[in-house]
Amino acid sequence: MSNPRDAAFDAEIEAAILRALLTEWRAINYTHFHSGLAAPRFELIEHERHLGEWRRIHRTIGFARTFVRTHSWGVVCEVLKHEMAHQYVDEVLHILDETAHGPAFRKVCERLAIDGSASGLPTAAVDPEQDKALRRITRLLALAESPNANEAQSAMNAARKLMLRYNIDTLPTGHTFRQLGVPTGRLQEADRWLATVLGQHFFVTGIWVPSFDANTGKTGRVLEISGTAANLELATYVHGFLKETAERLWKAHKRETGIPGDRERQRFVSGVMRGFHEKLAEGAKESREEGLVWVGDPKLQAYYQKRHPRVRQIRYGGNARTEAWEHGRAAGREIVLHKPVTGDTGGSGRLLK
Repeated sequence: MSNPRDAAFDAEIEAAILRALLTEWRAINYTHFHSGLAAPRFELIEHERHLGEWRRIHRTIGFARTFVRTHSWGVVCEVLKHEMAHQYVDEVLHILDETAHGPAFRKVCERLAIDGSASGLPTAAVDPEQDKALRRITRLLALAESPNANEAQSAMNAARKLMLRYNIDTLPTGHTFRQLGVPTGRLQEADRWLATVLGQHFFVTGIWVPSFDANTGKTGRVLEISGTAANLELATYVHGFLKETAERLWKAHKRETGIPGDRERQRFVSGVMRGFHEKLAEGAKESREEGLVWVGDPKLQAYYQKRHPRVRQIRYGGNARTEAWEHGRAAGREIVLHKPVTGDTGGSGRLLK
C-alpha cells in the first residue's frame, strides 16, 4: 500500500515540473521564436518510445515521466525546443503537408541550433580526428602524474600546446553543448573563475543558465559550455578535476593552519581558481611568443549565438582578498593538471581511456 505522504510529494513535484516546463517554454518562445507561439498545455505521460511529443489537435506537449525524472534539465530543455519547433511549423508557418521531420522542420532547427533528430537524446559524437587528439592529450596528462615536479609540469605544458595546435590547425565541426555540475542557487566567485578558466584556456564558450532539479523541485543555475565534442570532453574533465582539487587543498590548508571551520573556504577556493588561471595565462603568453596563437572559432561563436540570441553581460564584484584567498591563490599556481590513476573526477567528467 502506497504511503499518502509519498503520493502527495510526487504530486507536488510533478506540479513543479509542469510549472518549470511552462517557464522554460516562455523563455524559449521569447529568445528563439520572438514570442510568436501561443502557450500549449503540458502533461507528463507514460511513454517508452518518445521523450516528448507535440500533439497538434490537442495543443499539448507531453513529456515521458521517466525521462524527465532521470535526465538533466538541459537535456529536457533540448527536447522541449524540438517539440516547440514542431509547434512553430504547425501554428506559425502553417505547413501541414510535410512529414513531421520534413524540410520546413529541419530548416527551423538548423536556423535555431535545435537538435532535429527524430528520436533519441541530443548527442554529438567525437569524430576520429578529435578522438585521436584527445587520446594523445590524455597520455600526456597521465605523464603529469610524475612525482618529479619538473617532469609533471613539462607534461602538462606539452598537453596544453598539443591542445592549442589541434585547435589552430583543424577546422572544428560538430559543435554541441554540455551542462556541468548540479543547479546552484547562488554563484560564488570560485564558480565564475572556474568558468573563466574553461572559457579562456580550453576552447569552449560558457554561460550560466537557469536549471531545475526534477527530483527536488528546486531551481538554480548551471554552467553550460559549448564547443566541439573533444573540447567539451576535456573541459568537463578539467571542471571536475579543479573542483575536487580545490576542496582537497582547502582541507590540507585547514589541517596545516589549525582552522576549525569553513568560514574562509569560499575565499580560499576562489584564490585557487584565480591562481590556476594566472598559471595558465603565463603559459599562454609563452605559446604566443612561440607563434601559437588561437584566434577563436567563428563556427563556435555562430553556434553559441544561435543557442543564446539574447545574452546580456553582467559584472560582479569579487571576494575580499584575505589571507585565505592569498593562500589559495598560491596553491592554485602550483596545480599540475593530470589524469588521475582511477580516471574518476567526482562524477563531473571523464577522459577517454
